[in-house]
Amino acid sequence: MTSPLIDRGFLERLERLTLHWQRSFPGLVGGHNPSRFAGPGQEFLDHRNFHHGDDLRAVNWRAYMRLEKLFLKMFQVEPRVPVRLLLDTSASMASGASEKEITKFEYSLRLAAALTYVGLVRHDSITLQPFAARLLDRFVAGGGRHRFHPAEEFLRSLTPRGRTSFHEVARQFISSYPQRGLTLILSDFLDDVDCLKPLQYLADFGHEIFLIQIWGGEDATPSGHGELELTDAESGATVKIALDDEARERYTEAFQDYGERLNRLALSNGGRHIGLPVSTPIEEAVFGSLVRTGVLS
Repeated sequence: MTSPLIDRGFLERLERLTLHWQRSFPGLVGGHNPSRFAGPGQEFLDHRNFHHGDDLRAVNWRAYMRLEKLFLKMFQVEPRVPVRLLLDTSASMASGASEKEITKFEYSLRLAAALTYVGLVRHDSITLQPFAARLLDRFVAGGGRHRFHPAEEFLRSLTPRGRTSFHEVARQFISSYPQRGLTLILSDFLDDVDCLKPLQYLADFGHEIFLIQIWGGEDATPSGHGELELTDAESGATVKIALDDEARERYTEAFQDYGERLNRLALSNGGRHIGLPVSTPIEEAVFGSLVRTGVLS
């Protein structure tokens, strides 16, 4: 891709937004989301008894004058929580769109660019982590909006190819990212093997997961009629099917049920899920759908 992923007018609107997570994570001081962990900060939280080695500057001397006991003032920490964007770059992301739609891959790049800019404006630490059968080379962005251009260039350099393996990706992710954080996964979640279990592994290790399921019109309601030969975008395997109105309806019901299963998995682990068809304009997805989920405000 040679053109900018998002235009200047959209960038200006994005400056009003903030990324939000629901859990409290131990992290680096400097973020904007309050945590329940005690430590240095600006908002008073509580007192505790003074222990040898504590910072004398945090002692409540007024309480000492009254009670002759040392108490340490605790403040609410504002941690800069790691934000990781996992981008599905497998071959299936280039399929599933109708003639009038952009591909799922193009859509995910634009959405990832928008989320990255929001994070950079608020000085979050953003890691762009592509994946297919395994984790690919990543890009870490931080330090403000001036770092957006290199992040955009990285996104534009990506190409969709290869097969998906959520099991291998989850295993590598847990090993590579021991510090818990907000993990946003942009994918169609199409894998030959069930991807629900590896997603559960990520949640079990303490990562807050936000599943952004991107799909094209052909993914939800396949076109065509009669005897068809379909080719798997990733494996190249072919299968012959008979497609009529009844079969198409059953397929669509199964597709919707899969989305519900992803939603239940996310919610049951304190995470979130959203399904985004590529027919939804990016600005509407950001300022509408993503804001309603609470991940942006």
